[in-house]
Amino acid sequence: MVDETGTLVGIVSRTDLLRPMLRNDDAIRDEIVDDVLGRTLRMTPGGVAVTVSEGVVSLSGRVEERSTIPVVERLCRSVDGVVSVDQSLGYAVDDLSPVADPHDARH
Repeated sequence: MVDETGTLVGIVSRTDLLRPMLRNDDAIRDEIVDDVLGRTLRMTPGGVAVTVSEGVVSLSGRVEERSTIPVVERLCRSVDGVVSVDQSLGYAVDDLSPVADPHDARH
């Protein structure tokens, strides 16, 4: 690799390029369930079902807040070996929609 001035700043090996592709689906799933959902997002187990097939992550279930869904997707995509993320997540609270003003006198 070279920087914008043409100076050598690093070497990318074949192993570096293939490493993400060499992870098996079970390892990817375990990292998503344990690290992403469990430790990072502190979600309760079982709220989101995770399956992985040939690096494609599928998420289903329900999260508490709607704003969490894109965060979950982004974090899952960052896991080594993930090719893509498909999700069909629902949510309990829509924290992205404008909240009606309870003091609004219009009926």
